[in-house]
Amino acid sequence: MTRRSVVTGCGRYLPERIVTNDELAKRVDTSDEWIQQRTGICERRIAADGEKTSDLAINAAQKALSSAGISADDVDLIVLATATPDETFPATATRVQAALGMTKGAAFDIQAVCTGFIYALNIADNFIRLGQANTALVIGAETFSRILDWEDRSTCVLFGDGAGAIVLQGTDNSDSAAPRGILSNHLHSDGRHHDCLYVDGGPSSTQTVGHLRMEGPEVFKHAVNNMASVLGEALAANDMTAEDIDWLVPHQANKRILDSTARKLKLSREKVVITIDRHANTSAASIPLALYEAITDGRIQEDDIVVMEAMGGGFTWGASLIRW
Repeated sequence: MTRRSVVTGCGRYLPERIVTNDELAKRVDTSDEWIQQRTGICERRIAADGEKTSDLAINAAQKALSSAGISADDVDLIVLATATPDETFPATATRVQAALGMTKGAAFDIQAVCTGFIYALNIADNFIRLGQANTALVIGAETFSRILDWEDRSTCVLFGDGAGAIVLQGTDNSDSAAPRGILSNHLHSDGRHHDCLYVDGGPSSTQTVGHLRMEGPEVFKHAVNNMASVLGEALAANDMTAEDIDWLVPHQANKRILDSTARKLKLSREKVVITIDRHANTSAASIPLALYEAITDGRIQEDDIVVMEAMGGGFTWGASLIRW
């Protein structure tokens, strides 16, 4: 009998402050039209002064637990994906653990930038499949506004802050002809592309936080190819085709990337969940934020085939395929 991980709850948190394209146009040489045409972004949320990544993660986690109808006492594991932790150490996940009142199990961070949530999901799923955990909180939380160069119009317009979380719980339903839960995960990385997307700081190099740097055209090219490739890999592993997908929940990096990936796979754009217009690129938080929206508005239904995919700095990329 195969043990599988089923999503039983989902939550999100977005900072109150909304920054529009017009507001950014007062700071750098850009415009609402320029940003929308090239990225699909209209606005983004920015964390308040003193509002940390852990604060965002805690709020999202509490809502996910409430959605699942469980308490922190039921949680065995927290895996938090973030590239913007509160501190170099300890793990931001342990702050979340303490705030929730969880005193058993384990809590740790995972860093794979925009692919972080897929990596975290894979890790939590493996814990559950192996019987090392029964209930896991998987969180993506970022305060990317803290690592942006607000004078670089090519990057500062792209990102926002936010957090999303899901509850995974183990179930034994493999005897079913169509078992629910995570069917497969697929992870990749290629460190040769470091210089295409990175932060020019760190404790062991410059002893500073640094700022995000990106070669946009190179990232765009690799994102379309890698995301299409890993989605195809996930479908092949489950003897499915693009026609079997009910919903694609991709990392919200750029609407042109999302459109190009859908075209490459001959996937209807109506099946792609898009939130980038209101959230911008929230890195590891973007997939759970989009997932939350598609669940709460009723798009995602039981037995739907849902595929999540992402690519991030490193490069890292991956996909998870779930029967809801």
